[in-house]
Amino acid sequence: MLNCPNCGVQLPDDASFCYKCGTKIGVQEAASGHEPGQRQQVIAPHGATSLKCPNCGAPLTPKFGEMVITCEYCGSGVTLGDQGWTGVQKQTMLPIKLGDTDKVNAIITSMMDKGFLHRHLHEESIQEEMSLSYVPYWIVGVSARTTVVATNLAAEVGQTATTAALMGVILGGMGGGFGGGRRLFRGGISVPRPTNGFLLSRWFMLYGMGMGYGGGTLKSEQMDENYNFPVVALKALTEYQPRDYQFDLESRTLFDISKIPKNVKVLNGDIGEDVAKSQAKTLVDQLQSEKAHAKYHMIQKLTTDSDVGDVELLHAPIWFARYDHKGKKIVLVFDANSGKLINSLGL
Repeated sequence: MLNCPNCGVQLPDDASFCYKCGTKIGVQEAASGHEPGQRQQVIAPHGATSLKCPNCGAPLTPKFGEMVITCEYCGSGVTLGDQGWTGVQKQTMLPIKLGDTDKVNAIITSMMDKGFLHRHLHEESIQEEMSLSYVPYWIVGVSARTTVVATNLAAEVGQTATTAALMGVILGGMGGGFGGGRRLFRGGISVPRPTNGFLLSRWFMLYGMGMGYGGGTLKSEQMDENYNFPVVALKALTEYQPRDYQFDLESRTLFDISKIPKNVKVLNGDIGEDVAKSQAKTLVDQLQSEKAHAKYHMIQKLTTDSDVGDVELLHAPIWFARYDHKGKKIVLVFDANSGKLINSLGL
């Protein structure tokens, strides 16, 4: 046993911090005290109601449902996995660059009042909350390979549009009698019957493809993307889960609780690493699909293969701004490191 040089309390021989006053005892190792990729030693079994921080020896008391805990004395993280409680292998943080409430409100005012439809939205809303917290995110490395087989209309769109217009004029001049009934059939599928020249041309553009009227050619493309995908580690915040947002990881540092202002709370999490990996894979697959559909309107086949790689626990400073606008709730979530909007509800 050794004693804290500041308060004198007895500490474990391998303690790096005093769990009572927070004084640094020795040279703290990288965030969790382990190199990334090194398998962690189980420090407590499932269902443990108390455990000791693997870095400083301070007592930790998990609340019901918590799976990610940050030691309030030294800042080291522990997580509950398949084997029990272990130390987080890689734990980082982003510094606060947007910490002034007035600056945040200025950004929000401009955003809520932007455009004709949003005019006076901010001044007619009641601010219910404006808070800054450090939120835990699992940053999951995901490599995605998406194969897209789609109809390539780019080369033939001019010819098709001209043909469609001509068909509209011709068929329109025939009194819209194309097909002779209320419905037309394309490949055995009933589709709406056009009633005038303009609608006939639109019908041809939508339904004429693939009927021998100059439809596009098939094109195959590979969409490869590497993501450092953030998965929020709090179930209560899953409705604010980023969809296509990347934190500025180049500005991150090893987690150091002494660099966090005393008035900013560090939140614990209840989503473990294994669940985060599964969620990241699912969300990346969805994102790849959205990107493909944004590029191609007529996709014949789409498949995505994703590989999940390294994982780290990132503590990101997040502003939550909540408003009531005539009974409607508006929530804005800002990255206090970059100053960018992560997502919003009700706006």
